[in-house]
Amino acid sequence: MFDSGFGGLTVARALIDLLPHEDIVYLGDTGRYPYGPRDLGEVRDFAIQITEHLVATQDVKMVIVACNTAAAAALHELQTRHPDIPVLGVIEPGVRSLVAATRNGNVGVIGTVGTVASGAYQRAVADAGDVKLTCAACPGFVEFVERGDTESDQVYVLAERLLAPLVDAEIDTLLLGCTHYPFLARTISDVMGRDVVLVSSADETAFSVRRVLETSDVAHANAPHHDAVHRFASSGDVEVFRDLGSRLLGPELAHAEAVVWP
Repeated sequence: MFDSGFGGLTVARALIDLLPHEDIVYLGDTGRYPYGPRDLGEVRDFAIQITEHLVATQDVKMVIVACNTAAAAALHELQTRHPDIPVLGVIEPGVRSLVAATRNGNVGVIGTVGTVASGAYQRAVADAGDVKLTCAACPGFVEFVERGDTESDQVYVLAERLLAPLVDAEIDTLLLGCTHYPFLARTISDVMGRDVVLVSSADETAFSVRRVLETSDVAHANAPHHDAVHRFASSGDVEVFRDLGSRLLGPELAHAEAVVWP
């Protein structure tokens, strides 16, 4: 699985908790984050490169695109290139949770500039149910998370400004359409109000992974004596990745490897 940086660790945490016997290799492309402001074609190229690297070096049985921007830019391309390996994204699982959670059919999605501009969530929500959708891009959120700053006055002021259209739209359910955003859940909830349900794609993505594995013969779910291996790699500063990542994920991230792109 991969992400532009630390956001996908929310998905990794959900997978480790739900599928404790499965091996996980997580690659954070911190040397090139954030993906959100980048051209989607460039993000697609990054996603293809990372997936090719994982498939070539890790003998993977599944690839999880644990980054909303990368999923919006490249999921279909990756699935076409690797027809023999399930390639899952985080957009459709998140939308399923969003539509299931709403009480009045008035929902919102926040994401990076690239994800919102791609229209991926707008299309997925239109296909999923009869709900009214309000979208908002939140530039700056990823950078705060990548610095480990999730509850300062500065991030709260930014959240108030960026989330104002969603408050005005009186939504009752908000999908955190970037895997970094659950780390800002307390701040986002304070701004939106306690009546607004926050939905993360991490848990639903983990459930999707389990459903796929249950139909295969490669799952470790029925192998309680298999000691799962969790490996983490970064294309940026490995020490920073390990230190911040361990605070965000937990003790499983005690070591990180370096990845150097050609």
